[in-house]
Amino acid sequence: MAHGGKIMNSFNFSSCVAKEIEHFISLRCLSGTDYKSQSRLLWYFDKFLSEQNIKNSCITRQVIDNYLCTLSQLSPRSQENRFSVVRQICKHIALRNPQSYIPDSMKMTSSKRAYFPYIFSHEEICSLLSAASNLSPLNSLRPKTYSTLIGLLYSTGMRISEVIALNLEDFNYIDKWIYVAEGKFRKSRFINLSVSTCKALQIYRENRFGIKPQPADSPLFINQRLSRVNYNTINYTFKFLLKDCCIPSKNHHSPRIHDLRHTFAVHRLLLWYRDGQNVNSRLPGLATYMGHVDISSTHVYLKPTDELLGEVNSRFHNYFLNEVYNQGRIS
Repeated sequence: MAHGGKIMNSFNFSSCVAKEIEHFISLRCLSGTDYKSQSRLLWYFDKFLSEQNIKNSCITRQVIDNYLCTLSQLSPRSQENRFSVVRQICKHIALRNPQSYIPDSMKMTSSKRAYFPYIFSHEEICSLLSAASNLSPLNSLRPKTYSTLIGLLYSTGMRISEVIALNLEDFNYIDKWIYVAEGKFRKSRFINLSVSTCKALQIYRENRFGIKPQPADSPLFINQRLSRVNYNTINYTFKFLLKDCCIPSKNHHSPRIHDLRHTFAVHRLLLWYRDGQNVNSRLPGLATYMGHVDISSTHVYLKPTDELLGEVNSRFHNYFLNEVYNQGRIS
């Protein structure tokens, strides 16, 4: 129960089915399931019910259909994820109230509509960092929080959920690493930091301590209320920064903060090509660094940008000239 209670304290469920949701999450956590991300998805449904002023805890088909309409602007994968947990809670509610509606599984939309990640250019990253450093109020911790947070996401490829969960004790300035405790798939890992990233984090921590010294198990990144930053506020601020930097939407989708993780992977691959390294032998290390279960998960992040394709083409051209043509293997 303690584990479940810890998760529920992060989300304020207040709808007509709040108690059912909390009970459901507690059961899942007792079974050993890491239900943090799914709890956030249930919070969206709970918020919808509250905003629609729905009082009846017996879920109807009309309620589910109306909720699905609110998801239409999301990517097919995001729609499926949100709907999946809603179907789970509907099944849970129906155990006590058989009249409550249980929707059928959602059929996945054609992959042609799937979201294509936005890969930021180096100039766009610099622009975002500059804009974050100028957030108001300038004399507060807020601009330092967002410039450091965005810089950390880009330079390490960490998930936003992992950055939010960081505590002061998870950052080691002397040995230059960050400890991620139970990331996705409950995988813990150490992340080595570059000298510049480590220095930026140390400066932020010193500024943070100047405002509110706290024990080692306190959050690293805090907001104006001196509590742990949350995803919704970060996402809202990131969208503001995108607009401020005139970074455009593509295919009617604005770049996401998660695209910084995609950008990290692509830029790392690009650097390896430019350094003449054996990219295939380095990919398993990249998978481990990013907290992936296997290398196939890392491949999802390796979008073939024009720069990357140019480096691949150049390497093949050089190989052809030096190893094939000049060696007389073809006439």
